[in-house]
Amino acid sequence: MSDKRVASITPPNKAYPREELEEMMERWLKANIDAEKAGDWTTHLGPMYTEDAVYGWNIGPNEQFVANGRKEICDVALGYQMKGFEDWEYPYHDIIIDEKRGTVIGFWKQLAPVTATRPDGSRMEIAGIGGSWFEYAGNFQWSWQRDFFDLGNAKALFFELAGAGVLEPVVKEKIHKQARGVLLPGHYKLHEEPGRLQKIRNTAALVKIALTGR
Repeated sequence: MSDKRVASITPPNKAYPREELEEMMERWLKANIDAEKAGDWTTHLGPMYTEDAVYGWNIGPNEQFVANGRKEICDVALGYQMKGFEDWEYPYHDIIIDEKRGTVIGFWKQLAPVTATRPDGSRMEIAGIGGSWFEYAGNFQWSWQRDFFDLGNAKALFFELAGAGVLEPVVKEKIHKQARGVLLPGHYKLHEEPGRLQKIRNTAALVKIALTGR
């Protein structure tokens, strides 16, 4: 697969003054808050990426999302991918800065709209660890970003949101396309899927283990 479609697992490293990286994060956190208030991530976050930046995240064992370049990041990662999530919040709760390598890791939560609550009154959110790993490029811009989150918990929450009838129509359409095997913009397969017969064998083997312990 072309390397343009695959986000590198580790970014190149370059040292920067810690004060500059701390200011970058202050600007980034403010831009995120402004984006959430406006429901517009492209306008507020787009300028904070270099022209050739790469932004990606994994979606299970055989699929990942990658946006190459600021335009694609704005159009797809911050644009299309965020459609239907305008009322969600993504507050950061911890940040690690490594000025010797020019990298930052920020840990955030994914909170569904305040109207999405459970019977006990608690707000729905994706459990587990979520965050972003950044490479700084100077000039208060990122050249590389890779998000991480608990995919199993994300799927579980979407089942819950669907059952509560609070999914936005555009999100339902995305789920419908994925269920039909359509790759959403920016999504790429990592390798060939196993054939139907192999999938049946794999499923049968796991069922046997679950039932017999062997």
